[in-house]
Amino acid sequence: MKFTETNLENKELPFSIVHYAAETLGFVHAEQWDYERVMFDYKIVHHDGTFYLRIPAYAVKGDMPHPSTTVKLMTPILGKYYYPHGVEYGEETFPQAVLDKCRTKLTSLTKTIEQELQEL
Repeated sequence: MKFTETNLENKELPFSIVHYAAETLGFVHAEQWDYERVMFDYKIVHHDGTFYLRIPAYAVKGDMPHPSTTVKLMTPILGKYYYPHGVEYGEETFPQAVLDKCRTKLTSLTKTIEQELQEL
């Protein structure tokens, strides 16, 4: 499922701001990057399964994961984890509690990024 109403997609921002804002809210950056792409994951464990809210981004200026790199955020997506295959993004029916949690996290992320940009 894609979250297109977040106003995050297509924003170009310093990696350091996105990284700080995402990790402050519990997103994990970990080893999910190469020199051009990065993924921030938020794991949600629900009685219906394990879900991942993912915010992909790619470098438009510089290399990952340098703090001064400019990244362009892509549309946040939600997927369900299936053992042993991994996260699937097909036509899932997601629990309302999971969707609500995702929307809350994305709203908080947007606000945190905006606050950090104002402090520059």
